[in-house]
Amino acid sequence: MAWAGKLLRVNLSKGTCTSEDLNKDWAQKYLGQRGLATKYLVEEIDPKVDPLSPDNKMIMTTGPLTGTTCSTAGRYSVITKGALTGAIACSNSGGFFGNEMKNAGWDMIIFEGKSKKPVYLLVQNGDAELVDASDYWGKSCWDTEEGLKAKHGDPFIRVASIGVSGEKGVKYACIVNDMDRAAGRSGVGTVMGSKNLKAVAIRGTLGVRVKDSKRFSGAVKAGKKVLAENAVTGEGLPAYGTQVLMNVINEVGALPTRNHGSVQFDGAHDISAEAMAEPRKSDGKPNLVSNAACFACTIACQRVATVDRTHYTVKDRPEYQKASGGLEYEAAWALGAATGVNDLDALTFANFICNEQGYDPISFGATVGAAMEMYEAGVIDDKVTGGIELKFGNAKALTDLAELTGKGEGFGAEIGLGSKLLCEKYGKADLSMSVKGQEFPAYDGRGIQGMGLAYATSNRGACHLRGYTVASEVLGIPEKTDPLVTDGKAGLVKAFQDATAVFDSAGICVFTSFAWTLEDVAPQIDAACEGEWSVDRLLEVGERIWNLERKFNMDAGFTDKDDTLPQRLLKDAAKTGPAKGLTSGLDTMLPEYYELRGWTKQGVPSNETLSRLAL
Repeated sequence: MAWAGKLLRVNLSKGTCTSEDLNKDWAQKYLGQRGLATKYLVEEIDPKVDPLSPDNKMIMTTGPLTGTTCSTAGRYSVITKGALTGAIACSNSGGFFGNEMKNAGWDMIIFEGKSKKPVYLLVQNGDAELVDASDYWGKSCWDTEEGLKAKHGDPFIRVASIGVSGEKGVKYACIVNDMDRAAGRSGVGTVMGSKNLKAVAIRGTLGVRVKDSKRFSGAVKAGKKVLAENAVTGEGLPAYGTQVLMNVINEVGALPTRNHGSVQFDGAHDISAEAMAEPRKSDGKPNLVSNAACFACTIACQRVATVDRTHYTVKDRPEYQKASGGLEYEAAWALGAATGVNDLDALTFANFICNEQGYDPISFGATVGAAMEMYEAGVIDDKVTGGIELKFGNAKALTDLAELTGKGEGFGAEIGLGSKLLCEKYGKADLSMSVKGQEFPAYDGRGIQGMGLAYATSNRGACHLRGYTVASEVLGIPEKTDPLVTDGKAGLVKAFQDATAVFDSAGICVFTSFAWTLEDVAPQIDAACEGEWSVDRLLEVGERIWNLERKFNMDAGFTDKDDTLPQRLLKDAAKTGPAKGLTSGLDTMLPEYYELRGWTKQGVPSNETLSRLAL
C-alpha cells in the first residue's frame, strides 16, 4: 500500500519503455523517493561515470505519501550524478507533477542511455511512449509546457521540462514543472539535456491507496492541525513566504553579501518580503500579487509576483508583464545580496528568466557575485564580459547576464560554468563560495556556525535543505541554540540531516518540519505503508540514506578534503553584526561530527557502521 509498486524503465538509446515491479525489500529499507531512488542509482551506475555520459542514469521518483491527502504530499525528486558537482544529486520539487506521476501508477521512472534525437516521454496512466520533441527543442520551459498541453488537448497534463540552458549544458540547469516549480540544484536538468530528453508529460487518474484509510485520515487530520497552529507554517510562510527571512538573517549578521565579503546587506529591506508587499510608487501596486500552494499543501508559501510595467526589463515586453512565480528567499538573496543589487523588479525579472529557461538562481546569482569580484579586482575586463560593466550593485548587468546565461550565449556561457570552474579558469579558485562545486545558499557559516558544518558535510554540495540548523539556531525550532558557538553543533547537524532524509523520502515538503517532528510523521507513514514505521525505525532509515550517499561520493573519488569551506569563511572574520570577529569553527566541529556518525578520522564510514545499517 501507498507505494504504487511499479517503476517505468525508459531506455532512450533503444526507444523502449518497460514496466517493472518495485523492489519491496528496498522500499522497506529506504522508504521511497530520495532514499529508494538513491539505492537504485547506486546499484546501477559506476560512481566514477561522467555525469553527462549516456551511462549515467536519471531517476524521477515519488515517495509513498506523494499523491495522498497528507499535507504537502505533492513532492517528487530527481536523482542522478550531478553535472555541477560530480557528486550524488537529489533535487526535490513541488507543484503538481509528483502527484500526477503517482496517480498514473508509477513510483519512479528510470531514464538510461541517450536518444539520437530530441524526445519527450508521454505517460497516460499505465501507457508510456517516447515522442519526437524536435518541435520543442530550442524552446523555453514555459513554451514547452504550454505547447504540450495544447498538443494533447488536456490542460490537466503535468509537464516537467528543460529550457535552452539544459540543452546548452549550463552546469546548473534545472527541471521545471508547473511553470515555476523546479528540481533546482546540482545540474539535474543538464543531465536531462545530455540525454536529448526535453520533457516528461504525465496524466494520471488511478488514485493512491493506503494501508489503513481510517487511521490514515485521523493521522493526516492531526498533522494538519499542528501545521495550522504553528506560527511559522500557519502564519509566517502563508503571509510572507520564505522571504520572511531576508530581514531576520540580515539582522543576525549572517546574510552573505557581495560574494561573502560581508555578512550584512544595506539593501536587504529593499528586496525583502515586506518590500514585496509595499505599493510601488509608479502604479500603487505591490510586487506581490498573491500566495499559492502546491498539491495538497496547507501552508501555501509560494509567491506570485509582477514586475513594474515601466521597469527597463519589461516596458517593451508584454510577455514578462504577466504575474508569475515570485521571489523565494534563496533566489532573492542570490540575485540580490550576493551581487549587491537591491532593485526588486530587476531581481523578479531575473527570477522569471531562471524559471523560463530552467536554471538554478542560487548558483547563477552566486556565480555572478564571484564574477563581479573578479571584475572589480581587474582579473576580468570588458573584453571578457562582452562590454558588461560587471560591478557589484549593477542591476542591468545582472539582468543582461540572466538572459545570456539562459541562452548559453556570450559571457553568459561562462557564467553557466558555475563559480568553481569559472574562478579556476581565471586563476582565482578561492573566490568560489562553494562546497563540492555547488554554491552556498543564503546563510553565512560565520554567523550561523551549524550551517557551516552542514554545508561542508552535505552530500550534494553546499545546501541548506540537507540540514537546516537555521531552524534551531535562529528560529528556535525545536529548541533554541546559540548560532555563534560550535558546542553541540555536530549532533545538531547530524540530527537534522537524518530527519530531513526521512521527510524527503516520504514525499512531503521539508517545510513541514518547522512544525512537525518525526512523532507527527511516523503515524502517517505507519497508517499508509506496509510494515511498522516507528520514530526509531525512521531515524535509522534516515541515517542509512545519509551513509549510502556518503559511500557513493567516496567511491566517486571524494574524500574528507572535500568536507571544507572556502578560506574566506575559515580565515576572514565577519566585520559587522553579532558575529563580528568570528570565523567558521569547522575545524572544531568536523572531528566530533565524524565520531558521531561512526566514521573514521578520515570521514570514511566504518565497517561497524555499515554493518549496523545493513549497507
